[in-house]
Amino acid sequence: MLHTPTGGAGNGTATAGDRLMSIGTVLNQLREEFPEVTISKIRFLESEGLVEPRRTPSGYRKFSPEDVERLAQVLRMQRDHYLPLKVIREHLDALSRGEQPALPAPGGARDLADGGGEGDPERPTASRVGRTELLVAAEVTEAELTEWESYGLISAGPEGGYDAESVNVARLVADLGRFGLEPRHLRAMKAAADREAGLVEQVVAPLRLHRNPQTRAHAEATVKELAALSVRLHAALVQTALGVRLQ
Repeated sequence: MLHTPTGGAGNGTATAGDRLMSIGTVLNQLREEFPEVTISKIRFLESEGLVEPRRTPSGYRKFSPEDVERLAQVLRMQRDHYLPLKVIREHLDALSRGEQPALPAPGGARDLADGGGEGDPERPTASRVGRTELLVAAEVTEAELTEWESYGLISAGPEGGYDAESVNVARLVADLGRFGLEPRHLRAMKAAADREAGLVEQVVAPLRLHRNPQTRAHAEATVKELAALSVRLHAALVQTALGVRLQ
């Protein structure tokens, strides 16, 4: 169980201010229960709105004991229940409002994390869809799908069917096609994605080889977070290369 320094309660008081901790101190406390946690992980959770540390005038993060306990709750729900960050954030926000929400079932949460319509009511919620379902959901033709498969942009699973993210890929390929970008033009993007996936696998490999079953299970959540960071970095690099600044 996580231990935080004791002291007077109440945000904004002098006593509470004395109890604020640097990110390094927070890291050391969390590592008692979560050995694989890193400063980058804490910063990522902050960027996703899971915790809001205070800032000193010079910009340094300062965490309260309540912030540390909230981080520990997030890490436990990821490790023990495989919940995506959006579900965790909504659950903790409900608790902070004094509500008593039931913890979502791990299976349903995993389907959501795997692409089951987070913010998109038209996106399939099943973990896998058939070929006809994919064609209908992505609004593409059989000929288009066959061509995209020939270039490796989309592929069925070993037992047939497509994961929900394949629908998203099909839609994006179709949208790019309206600008004159053909599947052969997108092979470079696919190759870059494969390299990024390989890099993520290298980072997560030690977790998957760990003897602790909980640590191995935590690798799944780590893959998702690294993938999200990779996507955001890729988008930022493309915008920088093009000189585009979204307002």
